[in-house]
Amino acid sequence: MQVRTGVCGGARQPEASHPNRYRRRASPVRLHATGLRVSEVAAMVVFALLIINKAGGLIFNRTFAPGLQKLDSNDYLILAGTFHGIHAISRTISPAPPVQPLPGNRRPPTTGIESMESSHFRLTCFQTPTGVKFLLFTSPEQPNTDAVVRRCYEIYGEFVMKNPFYSLEMPVRVEKFDRALGAYLVRP
Repeated sequence: MQVRTGVCGGARQPEASHPNRYRRRASPVRLHATGLRVSEVAAMVVFALLIINKAGGLIFNRTFAPGLQKLDSNDYLILAGTFHGIHAISRTISPAPPVQPLPGNRRPPTTGIESMESSHFRLTCFQTPTGVKFLLFTSPEQPNTDAVVRRCYEIYGEFVMKNPFYSLEMPVRVEKFDRALGAYLVRP
């Protein structure tokens, strides 16, 4: 992370020409390489990741940072099932993008919900070709959430799908996957 130093208002000190006039003394403010203040970059955070199998069952959930309401395991299961149903409905009612027909006169696939945003969080959904959904909860200020969730999918493929002891559609209990996700998503 690159940090630049900028100038912002701070304590006042008298000007030399006017003893009764005060001017602001410059105090350093740390700026991130993106041009935002470091405190604003700290607000850019990944809260949680959920992975839902193609049947709508929750196979993985992990919270990376506080900020969302604490849920118990039943709430996570209800959230996963509800999102799966809403995603399926939105997939059928969303219009197909105007592209060339696929070979065999098939309709182009629609994706359903890809992102939902509120003032407190952003939910990004990535659906794999096999129907597994990755739900990433981030702060609204988090940039490139699509790239982040795709990288989570790559980590999943590397550590879970290549694990000979993992059974498809079953809960993910792979320690190397947990460590790799933590190393990628947790800010120091």
